[in-house]
Amino acid sequence: MVGEPEVQDAVSRAKQLPKLGVGLHIVVVRGNTILPADQLSVIAPQGLFDSNLVRAGFRYFFSPKARKQLRAEIHAQFMAFRETGLPLDHVNAHNHMHLHPTVLSIILECAKEFAVTAIRLPAEKDRTLGAILLSPWIALMRWRLRRAGIRYNDQIVGITETGTLDQTRLLSALSALPEGVTEIFSHPATGQWQNIDPAAADFKFKQEFKALISPDVRAAVENSDITLSTFKDI
Repeated sequence: MVGEPEVQDAVSRAKQLPKLGVGLHIVVVRGNTILPADQLSVIAPQGLFDSNLVRAGFRYFFSPKARKQLRAEIHAQFMAFRETGLPLDHVNAHNHMHLHPTVLSIILECAKEFAVTAIRLPAEKDRTLGAILLSPWIALMRWRLRRAGIRYNDQIVGITETGTLDQTRLLSALSALPEGVTEIFSHPATGQWQNIDPAAADFKFKQEFKALISPDVRAAVENSDITLSTFKDI
C-alpha cells in the first residue's frame, strides 16, 4: 500500500528478504492517495478514498471524470512501487476492488508498462454466500486475465476467515487444499497500531502472525505435497 505512512519501513524490511514475493496492493477505497487531493476532486477530495465500497464502485463505473482521476491515481501507485526498486511479484487491490471491471481495466492498461505478470484472483475455495454472489465477477475476471496473458491463482483461502485465520483454521485449510495454486490470505502483525482502519480494529493480528510461524503449520506443509511459492513461480 504505497500511499500509507509505513511504506518506507515496509520496503526496507522487504529488501532484506530477497526471496519474498512483494506485490502492489492498489488502494482505491479506505486508504490514502498518492496524488494531491486537488487532482482527485471527485474520488478523494481530502486525500482519502471513500470508505463505502458500493458508493465508490458506482462512481468509478458511471462517472467519466471519476474514471479519469482513478486512472491517474492507479498509474501513480504503480510508479511509486517502481521507485522502491523492488521486483513486482503480483498485483491486487485493497478490499478486492480489482474485481470491479473499471479498476481491473485500468490495471490491465498498466500491465505492459509495469511488467505485470500476475494478479490475485479472489476466488474463494469455500462456496459461501458471498463467494456465490461474486462468482459471475470472478468468472469475468478469470476470462479477462487469461485473455491478457496474466497469471493468477486458482483459488484463495482466508477471505471468509478475514482477521481470524489463526493456527487452528490455517491447519484445517492446509489439510483440505484442492488441486492447483491456492493463495493463503492473511493479515499478520505483532500488534495494533495508530490510525488503524476501524474495519480492521477487531482483527486477530497476533494470532494470524503466530499461525504463519507456527512449527505445527510448518510441519503440516513439510509432511504434505504442498509446494510453497510466490506468484512468479506460477
